Amino acid sequence: MITCYLRYQVPLDKLAEFEAYGAMWLDLVPRFGGVHHGYFLPSEGESDIALAIFSFPSLAAYEQYRKDAATDPGAQKAVDFARQTRCFIRYERSFFRPLLPKA
Repeated sequence: MITCYLRYQVPLDKLAEFEAYGAMWLDLVPRFGGVHHGYFLPSEGESDIALAIFSFPSLAAYEQYRKDAATDPGAQKAVDFARQTRCFIRYERSFFRPLLPKA
C-alpha cells in the first residue's frame, strides 16, 4: 500500500471553494481504485493549511490513477474548478507506506 499526503496552502477567503474542490476528489479517488481518508480543513485559529490523505494498493496503481485521471472528465472538472477559483495557492505531495498492527 502507498499513501499520498497532500498539504495545501489555502487562502482563508477561499475555504468554501476548497471544500467544494475536496468533495469532488472524495468521490473521484475511489472510482480509480483508491481509498480516500478525507480532507482535513483548518478549524481553530488562523491556519491556512489543509491536508488530504488517500491510499492506493501500490505505487503502480497510483501511477495508473494519475494517468487515467488526466483524461477523465470528472477529474478535469475538479482541476478546472481549482484553476478558476484559485482555491489553493500551492501544494506539496509526499508518499508514505503504512506500518500497521498485525491482525
